[in-house]
Order: sequence, then C-alpha cells, then structure tokens
Amino acid sequence: MTIQQVLLLLLLWMWLPHPCHTEMLFRRTPDLRPKSFGGRASGSDGKAIHRQKRGWMWNQFFLLEEYTGSDYQYVGKLHSDQDKGDGSLKYILSGDGAGTLFIIDEKTGDIHATRRIDREEKAFYTLRAQAINRRTLRPVEPESEFVIKIHDINDNEPTFPEEIYTASVPEMSVVGTSVVQVTATDADDPSYGNSARIIYSILQGQPYFSVEPETGIIRTALPNMNRENREQYQVVIQAKDMGGQMGGLSGTTTVNITLTDVNDNPPRFPQSTIHLRIPESSPVGTAIGSVKATDADTGKNAEVEYRIIDGDGTDMFDIVTQKDTQEGIITVRKPLDYETRRLYTLKVEAENTHVDPRFYYLGPFKDTTIVKISVEDVDEPPVFSRSSYLFEVHEDIELGTIIGTVMARDPDSASSPIRFSLDRHTDLDRIFNIHSGNGSIYTSKPLDREISQWHNLSVIAAEINNPKDTTRVPVYVRILDVNDNAPQFAVFYDTFVCENARAGQLIQTISAVDKDDPLGGQKFFFSLAAVNPNFTVQDNEDNTARILTRRNGFSRHEISTYLLPVVISDNDYPIQSSTGTLTIRVCACDSRGNMQSCSAEALLLPAGLSTGALVAILLCIIILLVIVVLFAALKRQRKKEPLILSKEDIRDNIVSYNDEGGGEEDTQAFDIGTLRNPAAIEDKKLRRDIIPETLFVPRRTPSAPDNTDVRDFINQRLKEHDTDPSAPPYDSLATYAYEGNDSIAESLSSLESGTTEGDQNYDYLREWGPRFNKLAEMYGGGESDKDTS
Repeated sequence: MTIQQVLLLLLLWMWLPHPCHTEMLFRRTPDLRPKSFGGRASGSDGKAIHRQKRGWMWNQFFLLEEYTGSDYQYVGKLHSDQDKGDGSLKYILSGDGAGTLFIIDEKTGDIHATRRIDREEKAFYTLRAQAINRRTLRPVEPESEFVIKIHDINDNEPTFPEEIYTASVPEMSVVGTSVVQVTATDADDPSYGNSARIIYSILQGQPYFSVEPETGIIRTALPNMNRENREQYQVVIQAKDMGGQMGGLSGTTTVNITLTDVNDNPPRFPQSTIHLRIPESSPVGTAIGSVKATDADTGKNAEVEYRIIDGDGTDMFDIVTQKDTQEGIITVRKPLDYETRRLYTLKVEAENTHVDPRFYYLGPFKDTTIVKISVEDVDEPPVFSRSSYLFEVHEDIELGTIIGTVMARDPDSASSPIRFSLDRHTDLDRIFNIHSGNGSIYTSKPLDREISQWHNLSVIAAEINNPKDTTRVPVYVRILDVNDNAPQFAVFYDTFVCENARAGQLIQTISAVDKDDPLGGQKFFFSLAAVNPNFTVQDNEDNTARILTRRNGFSRHEISTYLLPVVISDNDYPIQSSTGTLTIRVCACDSRGNMQSCSAEALLLPAGLSTGALVAILLCIIILLVIVVLFAALKRQRKKEPLILSKEDIRDNIVSYNDEGGGEEDTQAFDIGTLRNPAAIEDKKLRRDIIPETLFVPRRTPSAPDNTDVRDFINQRLKEHDTDPSAPPYDSLATYAYEGNDSIAESLSSLESGTTEGDQNYDYLREWGPRFNKLAEMYGGGESDKDTS
C-alpha cells in the first residue's frame, strides 16, 4: 500500500461517523421518548459498518405570553446523550427569532426568551437545534426541529368597529322590534379558555330598549313609543369577555336611535271659527286669506288636503292647497257685490292624504272649521247698462240730432250722480258730442257715409263726487246711406272718331260709378243732354252705354274735336244725375280703323319725323343750352389773384407777397431765357402766374436785332412798360441768370448813405420816368427841407 492510499483511508476515516449513542432531554417536557434510527455504512475494507444512531428526546415547548418578570423568561433545555459535561459539545439554535427573541446557552442548552411575547402578534415559533463538536465543528447529531407555542392569557378587551352607531325604528312599534345589531371582536385566542367569549349587556337606554346577550341585537322594550313625545334615544351597549364573569375585560359603544314618524296624528284646526275680510272690488282669483290645520306628524304623514264642504258661498269662493306650506288659500271665484251680499259662511275640511290603516283606531284623520268672509264696501266706478252700444243713423240727419243715449249708474249705496263725456281721442274731428247729464249723443258736424261709414267712440262715465273713478264703454255708430251722390264716368275716356267713319259705327263704350250704396244695388241710365247730329248714345241697360256715329265721314281740317254731353242718372230716391262731357277727336285712320294721326299740324311736318323724334331733338337742344350757360357762369366766377396787395394804386410803392418765390429755378413768374437769348422773344408773352386781363390790348414791338446788348433790351422793355398800365413793374425783386454791367446810378441803398462826405443829388431820378417820381420827391424834398431848416 502506497503512502497516498494510506492518507486517503485516513481521510475517509475522519469523515465517517463513529458508533455512538445520543439523547436530547427536554427538561420541561414530561413525556421524554428516545427515538432510534438504524443505518448501514461501508468501511475501507469493503465490509459493512454497523452503527446505531442516537435519537433526540424532544417535544413542544409552551410559553406564556406577556411575561412581566425582570429576568429572561426560561423556555426549556436541550441535551444530547453525548454531552459528557466536559464542554466539548456546542449547542446551536436557528429559526424564528433565534439569536434575538430566543437565545440558547452553548454549553448547557438552556433556552430563554429575551423579551415579553404577545400571542396576538405571533402564536408559535418554529426553531431548529443542533449539537456540534466544539473542536472539529462537526455535528454530533443531525439537526432537529421543534416548536415553541405561546399560551394565551386574557389581555385584550372586546372592541366594536364603530364608536357610535346610528339606527332608527318606527314609532309605535311593538315590543321586541329589532332595531340594530352590534358586534364586538376579541383578539384573544377563542380556542383557549373563555378569553374570547363575549356577552352583551345594556348600560344605558333602559327601559326603552334591550339587547340580546349572545347576538348583540337591540330590540324595543316598551310598547307605543311616541315620536311626538320623544324622538331621540341614546343607548350604551357593553361587550364583556370571559363569558361575562367577574374579572373579564369589556368594551362599550353608543347607539343613537331615532324614532321615525308614522301617521298616527290627525290634522287639527287651532280655531273653530276663522274671520276674513275682502273688498268688493277684488277681481276674480284674488286670494282672500289662508287657513291651516296643524299635524304633529312630519313629511308626507303631515300632508293635508283642504276643501269647502258646505256653506252659503260655495259658488263664490274656491280653496287651493299650498303644498309647500300646507295651507289652504281661499280665493274669489265670482265677482263680489257689497250691495248684494255682505257676509258669506264656509265650512272648510282638512284631511290627511296618506292614512296608515294600522292606526285607523286613532282617527278620523280630518277636521273642520267655519270660515266667515265679510265683504267690505268700496267706492265703485259707475256701471253702464250695457257692455257696448251700437247706434245707426242716416247720413243726412240735421246737426244736433240725438243718435242714441248711454246709461250708467253708481252701484254704491250712496248712488252718486253720473257725469258723461266723450274721449276725444276717438273723435278727433269732433263730429259728435254728448250731454254730460243724461248721456245723449248728438251730432255736431254733418255726416258723410262716403267718407267714414263707421265711427268708434268711447264714452266715459264718472261720479260727480269722485271724478277720478271712471268707467269706459265703447259706442259704435254706423252711418246709413242716403242717395246724395250723382253717378259719374267710371274713368276718363280718350275717344276718337276716324275721318272715314260710317254712320252707326261704335266709337266708345262708357260706364259709370256712384259713391252711394243702395240696398237694391246700382242702376244707371245714359242719355244725351240734347239731340246731336253727329253722335248718339245707346243704353245697354247693364250700367254701360255705347257711343255711335250718326253720319258718314269727318274732317279734322274742318273740326278736329267734338264735345258730347252725356247725362247719367241713378234709380234711387231721390234721383241723382250728372252730365259728363266726352271729348271726341277726329283722327286719320287706316283701312282697319287704327288711329294714325289726330292733329291737323301733323300734316305740315315731314312724313318721316315722328313725335318721339321731335321730343328727343328738343331735349338735346335744351341740354346744350344748359351746358353753355353753366360754362359762361363758371368763367365769370374765375377771378385773377392780385400780385400786389396795397392800399394805394402806386406802382413804385413797397409791395408784399403772399408766397415766397422758388429762387433761380422758379421760372413761372418770369422767362429767364429771354435775357439769355433776346432774339428768342416772341411778340408778347403774358405772365404765367396770373390770369391775363383783356382791358388793354398789348402793343406789338419789333424784335431786337441779334447783336443788341442786354442793357439796351432791358431799357427798351422798361420804357414800354412804363407807358403800359396793364404791365407789372419790372423793378420788382427777381432773380436773373445774367448779371449785366454796373448801374450808372450806382447803389440806391441807404446803407452807404452815411459814408458819403457830401449830399448826393437825386435829380436824375426824375429822368427815369413816372415810376420814380415818388422816390425823387422823397429824396429831393428831404434836401429842400434840410436847406430851409
């Protein structure tokens, strides 16, 4: 055998279990029972190794909850039969709470609880124990599992899920009626003793209610509990464990019980007689007052219906139930009259609408009262005998004729006299009037049915003692027809007769109208005022007539127009007639009788020019004349703006301008090109900045030759304009592109006057023409004044 094999066998021997006998003792467990386990193993030589396993002596551990001692609570002891007491074994504990809640002595195997345990938190703990060799750390016994069971004690009182319960039960309920059930719970172990056995009892609420001890059902204990006497009850229920025995824990809850209403009370009127007052002028539907019956019940059990069951005013008054207030509103059904009746008596009944059959014995659920209604007198307005009046009158009656009478009276007992008047808004033309004392209506202006067939009046009646209290009544006046209008032509007739007409030819059919409206209808008759040799009238007897010719041929050159008087009369009484004149023109007609021309002057006009063409030509001429007149008027209104605004007409005076010039680029006031090229001047150019005047005809001057100096040109122009009053002054301020030679007179400015040593001679100014005379007088006069001084 090699060394390696020896080492391997040695290693296997170290790991194989050696034959031994073990025992686990639970000192607190009385029934210690060893358990043996058998097993087989092979040795190094292949032979079977027989060993007998040692068993643990074990059972459950029991521990009381809520330990209150100062030391750790002892649980039990673990012991192995291989423990020789020499400390070679080590006990190890694992599982629920091992090391924290439960600890074990490694040498002795004693188990302790480190703190107080509550069974309601955890009822048992499962742990595992093992003994190992302290030196080799090899287990000498297999791991064993055991249980520590917590024994319950009565440390929890019964509790209710609600602190306050709310319940209700109908009033008048019989004894034993279930109200509500309350249930308490106990956290203690119901399987261990009586810690969780609960018994219910009532602490407050007797003798009205009771509770069943086992179930907690609350029931009524008194009969006929009346809500109207007491509505709310507070009941205190106790739940006690340990079966209600002394020393048990208890908990309480409060139950608020409300008695609900039932219809056990009939309505009652507080008074047997009720007095009401109403003015006689109150309209139909007016509320007189209210009656109310009281009912001790609530909700629908207190709903009441009112009705009038008897009395002498059942047809004069109504009563309506007001649902929200449960009142009976008495209203006026018919108009009241103090003078007819002053007092009414009604019998009003109030009855519950929802009656509970269980309480019929408490009835009847209705009540009655007497209502007396007094009618008060008021000053009523006058009352007409009719609601409206209709009068018919012929249109030909005389002024002042009475057409009808209205009557009114004072309904009050005082019977005040009445004053009548007409509302003039209904008779703006003042055709009618009324007698203020007796109400007679008469005419004040003539009537005419053809203008207005109906008149709608309004008559006002007022008491003399109280004029503000008035009544109105409508009065309809119908105007009856009288044959007072003669018939007339229905339309205007434009009648003509052809020149080639034959005798008996129809030239016009006429008809008539009449403003009158007789009962039998209109009937007209037509005839000629005198015998006419040219025309005749034939009545068709249907309110029309035909105009016929009596001879052949007419000439418009001889007579162009005929006047034919026609008499039209009606058949009513009195007979009315009128004469209408037909104007008959003689016209040229074609072979078919169509009119071509009716005027004799038309023969003188060209055949191809119609009347429409003449009218168009005339309109064109008028339009042209209007245009010419307007153009002339606008031209006259145009006025020239003056260049110089001065009070005196002196050309060499100081002038002012309304606007500023445009400088060298402004060529509107003067043509600068003339100075640059004098040969380009025209005969006479007018200024372009003002409207030229035609009072003076400009004179034509010969053009300067090409070699003319600009100075000579200007001098020539200056002389021309000095003699021309219509030309503007050329010595005004202007800008020229050509400066020219120095002036002979040198500067005229007064700025250099003070620099001269001697007086200057201004006589040369007189030689410049009339435009400088004023300036020469000013300077010349100054010298004379100076000399004289």
